[in-house]
Amino acid sequence: MSRIAYVNGRYLPLRDATVNVEDRGYQFSDGVYEVCEVRGGRLVDERRHMERLARSLGELRIPMPMSGKALGVVLREVARRNRVDWGIVYLQITRGVSRRDHAFPPPGTRPSIVVTARNLDLAAAEKLAADGIAVVTVPDNRWERVDIKSVSLLPNVLAKQAAREQGAREAWFVDEDGKVTEGSSSNAWIVTRDGKLVTRQADQAILKGITRTVVLDVMKAQGLELEERAFTVGEAQEAREAFITSASQIVIPVVRLDGRPIGNGAPGLIAGALRRDFHRYAEVG
Repeated sequence: MSRIAYVNGRYLPLRDATVNVEDRGYQFSDGVYEVCEVRGGRLVDERRHMERLARSLGELRIPMPMSGKALGVVLREVARRNRVDWGIVYLQITRGVSRRDHAFPPPGTRPSIVVTARNLDLAAAEKLAADGIAVVTVPDNRWERVDIKSVSLLPNVLAKQAAREQGAREAWFVDEDGKVTEGSSSNAWIVTRDGKLVTRQADQAILKGITRTVVLDVMKAQGLELEERAFTVGEAQEAREAFITSASQIVIPVVRLDGRPIGNGAPGLIAGALRRDFHRYAEVG
């Protein structure tokens, strides 16, 4: 079955789904995106994703191309047409098509919107969670507004590639003070020796992950203690556990960091419990 994409009002076979060469997303990375989990054919945390989308668009002064309700209909329809049972739906909105000029295009330029969806391999994801992953660290060389979910992801691409070339699954960005900000496509967490969960506060140095937000609810329900603060690479290497969170991976244990084992080198109990209970607290629509 050919995959189907939504492009500016039309549902098209993926091979025919194209955007204008002067789309500002293509020429300037002038746009934002969201990735939403699909579970049992239904969207997970749609409301939270739409709220973050509206915030990102507002920060970049890009108008919403349609109402949130109408956009939700499109997301679900793309997931349905692609027969996604467990996977992701991807949404991208750019400032639109205009003659190439760094300044904003003329008033009235319509934003461009693209939506795609695909199934993920559930068995492979569960194996990944059971085995844990390796992470490497890289200098954080991104712009200072990574709290905006911008499509400008070149540093993230290079970080992810650096991880793959070292046999790792993910890279953690480290700031000038030697503290971890977040992963190239995930939020970063550790569990200290005394059982406290630590993740960086949601400031402009990280993206406030939707999965991160739900995990905070799961932690509260499980009676776990949280410290929202930056942690160093050294703290992570001495931690009892570490893990990452993202919409496409939920909670994945980290068992090695820069070649050194975390804890006993195996997935920890806390990460496993958070993953197990996650969808009890997520909003599945």
